[in-house]
Amino acid sequence: MSSGNVELCRKEAAMMAPTESPIIHLASRGISPVILLIGLYVFFHGHYSPGGGFQGGVLLAAAILLLRLSLGTSLSQPIMPSWITLRLSALGALIFAGIGLVAVLFGGNFLDYHFLPMPWLDPAYLRYYGILMIEVGVTITVMTTLVSIYDDLLGC
Repeated sequence: MSSGNVELCRKEAAMMAPTESPIIHLASRGISPVILLIGLYVFFHGHYSPGGGFQGGVLLAAAILLLRLSLGTSLSQPIMPSWITLRLSALGALIFAGIGLVAVLFGGNFLDYHFLPMPWLDPAYLRYYGILMIEVGVTITVMTTLVSIYDDLLGC
C-alpha cells in the first residue's frame, strides 16, 4: 500500500470514528434490538404479507450497522465478527441454491417445491417449508453481505 493510500485510510478512519456521546450509545443499543425484532417479523411474514428474505435481511443488517456506526467496529465485533460474515453469506447462498438443485435432482424444475424429497408432507406443507428455507437463505445472504461490504469498506 502506498503512502498516499495509508494517509487516505487514516483520514477515512478518523471520519468514521465512533462517537463518544453516551446518548447515542444508549439510543443505538436501545433501537438495535427493536430493529432486529422488526427484521425477524418481516422475515417470518414473508409468506403471507409483503416482506420476506431480502427486506428482513436488510433490516437485520441495519441493526448491526447502527451498532457499528455508533459504537465503533471494535465494540460491535462481538455481535457479528467480521470473519464470519462472508462465510455466512456463502452458507445462505448455498441454502438457496441447494433447495433449488434438490428439486432438479428429483425430477422437477429449479425451486419446484413439489419435488423436494419429503414424502411425509402434504404439497401445501412442502411449499411452505420450501419457501421458508429459501427465505432463510436469502435473509442470511443479504444481511451478512451488507455487513461484509461495510466492514470491507472500512478495512484499510
